[in-house]
Amino acid sequence: MNDTNNNTNDNGQKGSSISRYLLRLVFTVIILAITSFLTPGFSIVGLWSYIIAAVVISVVDYLIEKFMGVDASPFGKGIKGFIVAAIILYLAQFIVPNMSVTIIGAIIAALIIGILDAILPSAVM
Repeated sequence: MNDTNNNTNDNGQKGSSISRYLLRLVFTVIILAITSFLTPGFSIVGLWSYIIAAVVISVVDYLIEKFMGVDASPFGKGIKGFIVAAIILYLAQFIVPNMSVTIIGAIIAALIIGILDAILPSAVM
C-alpha cells in the first residue's frame, strides 16, 4: 500500500515540477517585459524574443548555480548575485534575437528584476 502511494506522489511531483517550470517561465517573460519597458538601454522586441530570453536566462542561471554555487538572482546572494545577474542579462543579448542591452541597462535591469523578484511570490520564482 505504501508503494502505491509513493508512486502516486512521484508522478504528482513530476507533473507539478513541469507546471512549476512553465509558470516560472511565464513569470520570467512578464518580468522581462516590465523590465524592458522601464529600463533605458534594455530592450527586447517581439514575443518570441521574450520567450527565448526567458529560457536563455533561466538556463544560464541554472548552470551558474549548478557549477559555481552562485545564486544569480539580483538579491539572492548580495552584491555577488547582483553582479552575476547583470552579466547574464548583458551576455544574453548575444544569443537572443531582437535583444539589446547596454552595460548600464544590464545593471539597472538587474536592480528592477531584483525588486520585482522580491514583490512576486517566492514560491513561484
